[in-house]
Amino acid sequence: ARVTLVAANTALPDPAGVDLVPVGTAVQLREAVLKAAADADAVVMAAAVADFRPAAYAAGKIKKQDGEDPAPLTLVRNPDILAELSGDRPRPGQVVVGFAAETDNVLANGGQARPQGADLLVVNEVGERKTFGSERNEAVVLGADGSETPVPYGPKDDLADTVWDLVAPRLDRS
Repeated sequence: ARVTLVAANTALPDPAGVDLVPVGTAVQLREAVLKAAADADAVVMAAAVADFRPAAYAAGKIKKQDGEDPAPLTLVRNPDILAELSGDRPRPGQVVVGFAAETDNVLANGGQARPQGADLLVVNEVGERKTFGSERNEAVVLGADGSETPVPYGPKDDLADTVWDLVAPRLDRS
């Protein structure tokens, strides 16, 4: 398979055998994913982008003013790349897999993303010592067809294998 990896904010070494597209912001991520998805049979969106970002960026330190509190931060929505890609697929038969990282009411909150149109949605809990920086994870893979495939706590490779086992029969092989 030809694999394009769009990666942001990672200190991991570049994996061998992939076309790596480094990005630094959610907006750059959106542009790179939409471009790479144009000719992809399957798109796996294995990172949940933050829902919001600061409206303004300070290039330098924001200094204290005598006796004054700083201006409050204003947040704006990040683009919902999964919803955009799922709703307007660049290729017929393309399989789209999303991830929903949740901190509470994991299955209920993650399941709300199912209507976004992804074929599969991997729902998992994140938090202190969970998922990020760990070699182990657990999740439930929700299918657009109403299926639920639980993946018990174990190596992330097991979760990846389960996701690909669910993607393969959905690929349009014509």
